[in-house]
Amino acid sequence: MFEELIKYDQEVFLFLNGLGTDTWDGLWLFITNKWSSIPLYMVLLFFSVRYLGWKGAAFMLVLVAVMVTATDQLANLFKGGFERLRPCHSDEIFEQMRLVKKHCGGKFGYFSAHASNSFAVATFFGLLFKKELKGLPVLLLFWALLVAYSRIYIGVHFPLDVITGISIGMLLGWLFYGSFSLLQARYATK
Repeated sequence: MFEELIKYDQEVFLFLNGLGTDTWDGLWLFITNKWSSIPLYMVLLFFSVRYLGWKGAAFMLVLVAVMVTATDQLANLFKGGFERLRPCHSDEIFEQMRLVKKHCGGKFGYFSAHASNSFAVATFFGLLFKKELKGLPVLLLFWALLVAYSRIYIGVHFPLDVITGISIGMLLGWLFYGSFSLLQARYATK
């Protein structure tokens, strides 16, 4: 059963990765670049200061930094523990896929830290501002989905790597939001 799942994951990867064209490669490389999200983070910081005050925003920033570090380190732990090759390191499928990046990255890819981080941030801020900024959760979800899919498009993650990253990111985003809400209510950080 496990071998069938891996085979199906490879087939879905080859299909999704094969949808790419040279015309769109630049856009997906931009989306997958961690620095391209800085404008979004600046907007989130602006709203954090506006709705939480300076003290609350500073506390929230520390908590978000811990959350992103946790998702990153958990992804590294899984990569070292599962040792599942990235598609671009797999001799089985390398000749059939498109590697859009100039280099593949680390040897192992289960699970995607990009997907996990983006969904943790989207979940945290979507929950944080769901009342004040009603459209924000949908926009953040759309952004996180683009980042997650970009990892398949450029050829560095299988769909299961991305789905696991999404799931863990959403879970951690929800847990850290819950922690922030409890601490904020308890210590009135505004």
